[in-house]
Amino acid sequence: MRNFVKIAIFSIIYIFSTINLSLADTSSDRELRGLRALEDIQFTITSLAERVTPTVVNITPIREIDSSEGFKRRGSYAQGSGSGVIIREDGIIVTNNHVVGEDTREADVRLSDKTRFIARVIGRDKETDIAVLKIDTDRTFPVAQFGDSTILKVGQWVLAVGNPMGLDRTVTLGVISGIGRERLNLSKYENFIQTDAAINPGNSGGPLFNLRGEVIGINTAIIHMAQGIGFSIPADMVSRVVEQLVTQGRVVRGWLGVGIQSLTKELAKQFGIKEGQGVLINEVYEDDPAYAAGIKPGDIILMVDDQPVDSPNQLSRLVARVGPGQEANIRLLRDGKEMIYHVPMAERPEKTTLASLPLQKTEVKLGLDVQALTAALAEEFELKETVGVLVSKVKRGGLAHSEGIQEGDFITEVNRQPIRSVAQFSETLEKVKPGQTVLLRIIRKARAFFIVLKTQK
Repeated sequence: MRNFVKIAIFSIIYIFSTINLSLADTSSDRELRGLRALEDIQFTITSLAERVTPTVVNITPIREIDSSEGFKRRGSYAQGSGSGVIIREDGIIVTNNHVVGEDTREADVRLSDKTRFIARVIGRDKETDIAVLKIDTDRTFPVAQFGDSTILKVGQWVLAVGNPMGLDRTVTLGVISGIGRERLNLSKYENFIQTDAAINPGNSGGPLFNLRGEVIGINTAIIHMAQGIGFSIPADMVSRVVEQLVTQGRVVRGWLGVGIQSLTKELAKQFGIKEGQGVLINEVYEDDPAYAAGIKPGDIILMVDDQPVDSPNQLSRLVARVGPGQEANIRLLRDGKEMIYHVPMAERPEKTTLASLPLQKTEVKLGLDVQALTAALAEEFELKETVGVLVSKVKRGGLAHSEGIQEGDFITEVNRQPIRSVAQFSETLEKVKPGQTVLLRIIRKARAFFIVLKTQK
């Protein structure tokens, strides 16, 4: 099917190449000119393949085996593990982290001319699935340059080069099928390029080229049981990660210090904003940049440095690319008013708190009991905050149960009003009329989130 589409594309090019021919041209003249146009395209693609293929390598991680004498030795190679691309003449290679493995220190690298080298793993980033290797030799290598992946267009032609199924120097032609793909659960910072250029096991870590021979992505994944659906990490993300891995051995990312979640239809209505526009802050961590700047739970982040925000994943990417100490301009919505905060970023800690929980939609009766928080209960349910009420009972089949509220959840707000006692909680709920919604802010084991309950008429 893919070949049929490509033939159709070439046929269209052929037709347009003959439109301006005069009526005096014979049929053979038109066919000859059309053939020359197709041959020019073919020459461009074959020349491109010949030029970039030497920069692509086969990578096989080397296992270390403990010997009986007490020292480590190199284990046998597993054939055809993955691909990579040389980006510096002194032997710097980019590939996927999952190609080299978590604990691998070295890899066997085979070049297109079949020469082999041992390369050191000098840095890896699990968050983006990028790893960098270095060949230590005096030899200079052919290199590929990064292109600008921020200007890619759907339909743009691309070339994938790699070693699928152990078949060295395999070249496939296709188009960009989509950009900005996320929610694939492949890595933390997802912004994938989708392509129909054939990518198979063994292509991982290999480059995706534009027609200028620039690397616009690193191929990383396919969807099994599907044809023509492959994904590449965009070059702008790869180049930033590689630069830090080469110079520092690790990646340093910005940290705002907030818990976030998507705006569902119900939440968007509560906060007076369109669904999918902005990201809801459900927690602000004490002593982190957002807290110091005055950002609050319930604020909705609309932009970071003039870049619109429409998903938690995108917000994480935009914040992460701001270096620690650098200032980010955060545009947010609070109580219907837009505000701008200039927030100096901190360094993202190695282990962070995830405060984004999925919400289920339901319309059943409300049913929960609350009680005052005691020191013993705070310790039992791992709660640091003391202002609010504790959910002591959730009626099975009730609205609260259906929406995922659990015994031990700590309610700090009702309809954006802070709750300090059981009496205040009851008084606030009494003001809610049948059929209206109730917006709760809940803390569960150090994670905060908002949830909407719709009462029954």
